[in-house]
Amino acid sequence: MSTSFDNTTFRRVLGHYPTGVCVVTAVEEDGTPIGMVVGSFTSVSLDPPLVAFFPDRKSTSWPRIEKVGKFCVNVLAADQEALCRQFSARGADKFAGISHRTSANGSPILDGVVAWIDCNLDVVHEAGDHYIVLGRVIALEVEAPSAPLLFFQGSYGAFSVLEPSVTP
Repeated sequence: MSTSFDNTTFRRVLGHYPTGVCVVTAVEEDGTPIGMVVGSFTSVSLDPPLVAFFPDRKSTSWPRIEKVGKFCVNVLAADQEALCRQFSARGADKFAGISHRTSANGSPILDGVVAWIDCNLDVVHEAGDHYIVLGRVIALEVEAPSAPLLFFQGSYGAFSVLEPSVTP
């Protein structure tokens, strides 16, 4: 089916919808930690508790996380843009200098994140140039209540709450 728009238009229009930024982490059998940034993450179901994210099919980190079969979604705080950029870099040691602890399920929980969601891999669906990954939530917590890191129109930023106006 043909469309009346190109990829640039698609990105420009969808860029007007802000997304949160997360780092999905896991640990390989040999003990090597893995992490990847995702900007498309959502809750799916309360019963059973499911979440979803959408890795690019060209990702080199996703197949490694998929093989592990479990992962932790780390919701980044507004002051963690540098951490986001480190986990976005290809080929780098993404965990160099990054403090974290291990979840009960064995995945890294990054220090200073707003919240974390520990999951077992439930199902993966192909969806165009991405995958739809469903994770069954086994544990979660708000770590450091603060403003989340957002991605909007090609830039990172933070959410600010405006005081409601008072009318006499």
